[in-house]
Amino acid sequence: MRVFLDLMWFFKKHRTRYITGVGLLMLVSIIGLVPPRVVGILVNQFGSHTLTRAHLWQGILAIAATALATYVLRYWWRMYLYGGSIQLATDLRATLYEHFTNMSPQFYHQKRIGDLMAHATNDIQAVQETAGDGILTLVDSITTGGVVIATMAIVINWKLTMLALLPLPVIALTVSRYGKLLHDRFFKAQAAFSDINDRVQEHITGVRVVRAFGQEAWERENFVALSQDVVDKNVAVARIDALFDPTVSAIVGVSYFLSIAIGAVFVVHHQLNIGQLTTFTMYIGQLVWPMMALGFLFNTVERGRASYGRIQALLAVKADVYDRAGALERVPSGDVVFAVHRFQYPDAAASALEAVHLTIRQGQTLGIVGRTGCGKSTLLRLLLREFDVTDGDIWIGGTSIYDVTLHALRGAIAYAPQDDFLFSASIADNIAFAKPGATREEIERVAKIACVHDDILRFAKGYDTVVGERGVTLSGGQKQRISIARALLLDAEILLLDDTLSAVDARTETHILDELRRNRVHRTTLIATHRLSAVEHADQIIVLDEGRVVEQGTHAQLLTADGWYADMYRRQQLEALVERGVSG
Repeated sequence: MRVFLDLMWFFKKHRTRYITGVGLLMLVSIIGLVPPRVVGILVNQFGSHTLTRAHLWQGILAIAATALATYVLRYWWRMYLYGGSIQLATDLRATLYEHFTNMSPQFYHQKRIGDLMAHATNDIQAVQETAGDGILTLVDSITTGGVVIATMAIVINWKLTMLALLPLPVIALTVSRYGKLLHDRFFKAQAAFSDINDRVQEHITGVRVVRAFGQEAWERENFVALSQDVVDKNVAVARIDALFDPTVSAIVGVSYFLSIAIGAVFVVHHQLNIGQLTTFTMYIGQLVWPMMALGFLFNTVERGRASYGRIQALLAVKADVYDRAGALERVPSGDVVFAVHRFQYPDAAASALEAVHLTIRQGQTLGIVGRTGCGKSTLLRLLLREFDVTDGDIWIGGTSIYDVTLHALRGAIAYAPQDDFLFSASIADNIAFAKPGATREEIERVAKIACVHDDILRFAKGYDTVVGERGVTLSGGQKQRISIARALLLDAEILLLDDTLSAVDARTETHILDELRRNRVHRTTLIATHRLSAVEHADQIIVLDEGRVVEQGTHAQLLTADGWYADMYRRQQLEALVERGVSG
């Protein structure tokens, strides 16, 4: 029952709803005592030959009125209780979603997407049932059971009541045992569901790779194995679940037998009349649901406790990146200064950046180049505060980025990432993602700067073309240019381009860079790239190698230095000449 204490924050928040719902449910239990009592009276009148037509109609009307009142009251308590459980699920989903959006990339390195989806679906569904069916069965088993038993003992015969209830304590013992088994098995079943959910998500996302390598059969076998594991674990849950009803029914059946057998003896000895025994057996019938509800209660509560425990464990993970106390709501304009003495990713064996000290004057363009894995993207991600620097600092306009809120910092920076992620929406919606109220003219303007406007117009629906999940209907170059257009629409003080020109041809690249220079006067731009032609125009260029700045200067200065930059530039120029010769 600990899960009810864990959810007490919600019950207190919606106390009026739950007090009203529980009150109506208790009223239904009390009203339910009327029909058996009426039937008992009619039976006695029939036995004593005093039953008249008027008495019969009075009894029928009393039962009908009871049924009508029960119908109305049941409607309303369901609205209150089940409405509350739906609200709980809504609140938990909102809390989880907010938690997910506040977590740093480190969180997603440790957690699987399929597992997170399982928490937001199956686990919340189980908790919702606890706040709905769990409250129902708890109140019903206690109220209905208590009221019926008290009425049986006080109004009819306390001795017969005690004898009839002798088998019932067995229910508490068996249900408690079943509950412990159910909790353990349901927890494992939910974990298995997380595994298969994660596998399906990965498979669908990587379906092109699976087909390209001809691994459909292996993936199918792997999925079948995971499915069987889910089935086995849920069957294990079902085996315990299936024991509740037969156990409760068997014990209630024993109570029925004792009631009728011993009650008949009481009637023979004139300690009861026929009407009272009829009423008593009807009350025993009303005890079936409270006893069944007790089984449902443990079943639902143990499922909810296992799922809520999984949700709490997820919510207990603290964000690595967060706003400091007194953080400013605005990022000042000015130079961007890096003073990163050392940065190492969590759980990494080596440093990602070391001794990176550089200043980008306001309005300048910085080119960041180097071998794969040298730290180019890391430098940009630190400016975005996807990770925090513990040994060093970064300033914008003389203010540390750690002294402003994350919302303000990221609002001052436009970012086109390496993976150019697109949503399953129209091209216009994808470009306007960070500025939903953008006009079509604004969207087309940045699309022209990104040199993708003409490509978009070739589609039958133009800017209203739905790109499919992750932009599946677009080429790599089109996705990159739409990603650039999306970043440009913000017109931010700082623009970060993380290798977003790798899939476009040289002519398109030149056009985009020319447009950027023309449209981003007095705005700061950082370009990380493998293609050195993309940073020829930069005011300064740095070459990273194993996280250190090994070369720094303008394009001309670096060519003169005849280091890695000059060597790589000549190679890429030669490759470009060869490609043009082959295509010609």
